[in-house]
Amino acid sequence: MSAAVASVPAPAPKKLEKKPVKFSNLLLGAGLNLFEVTSLGQPLEVIKTTMAANRSDGFPSALRRIWNRGGIFGFYQGLIPWAWIESSTKGAVLLFVASEAEYHARAAGASDFGAGITGGIIGGVAQAYATMGFCTCMKTVEITKHKMSASGQKAPGTWATFMDIYRREGIRGINKGVNAVAIRQMTNWGSRFGLSRLAEQGIRNVTGKKEGEKLAAWEKIVASTLGGGLSAWNQPIEVIRVEMQSKKEDPNRPKKMTVGNTFRYIYQTNGIKGLYRGVTPRIGLGIWQTVCMVAFGDMAKSYVEKLTGEAVTAKH
Repeated sequence: MSAAVASVPAPAPKKLEKKPVKFSNLLLGAGLNLFEVTSLGQPLEVIKTTMAANRSDGFPSALRRIWNRGGIFGFYQGLIPWAWIESSTKGAVLLFVASEAEYHARAAGASDFGAGITGGIIGGVAQAYATMGFCTCMKTVEITKHKMSASGQKAPGTWATFMDIYRREGIRGINKGVNAVAIRQMTNWGSRFGLSRLAEQGIRNVTGKKEGEKLAAWEKIVASTLGGGLSAWNQPIEVIRVEMQSKKEDPNRPKKMTVGNTFRYIYQTNGIKGLYRGVTPRIGLGIWQTVCMVAFGDMAKSYVEKLTGEAVTAKH
């Protein structure tokens, strides 16, 4: 008589769930970004933009140009309201869109790593078209506008400049260069994510830490700094973005500027060096952003948790 073999039920597939977007995460991101940009972030952004717009300037001459334009306040042009709007909203846009994109990528069969990169790239593009496009454009205009003031002309106020561009050129005018911003965000986020992960793995190999074991704060800073610094390979698209948004007068500039013809114009006038002008302050900016997120992240996290009463799950 044969014994009956009981059938073992197959384990139920793990249910795929969306990562929740919490108010505490948004508050933490906005707070850290506002601190970063209001401290050293905006001065480094102004130096980077000045060097990209005036490609014959070296680092010392760019500093002199900014100082002559407004003293210490020259380094904070475009901070209020444009840099504040950008820094307080870009994190929320990224979290919402990246969370949705990552969920659909995983549902389509992508690995966690691949889904993370997909979510970040799509989130970065969304950042550009939602808020960063017109904010970066207006920051660049602010810097250009103060050049008028330095030459003796009375410069209009921030909102007057914004409304003047909107009346003359509409939505396209205040979003000039937005396609270049989207390419920068997409390539920047994707490469920074991958290179930081690669650097983390190298640190684990050197220190003998296993996968999943928490890295020390200094190790996170080193990994993110390497990732941020090496992701500056796409500096040419940043120089193109600045040129497209700049208000400088040059009869040789293309009348209708696109990413392609702006690239050719910069290369013909300044060569390969011109396409990488401003890369040093950009690397400095990446390091400062990393220090803010990692070094001050834990302190900000505990404060936000007390304020909102919910656990912060965002990685910083």
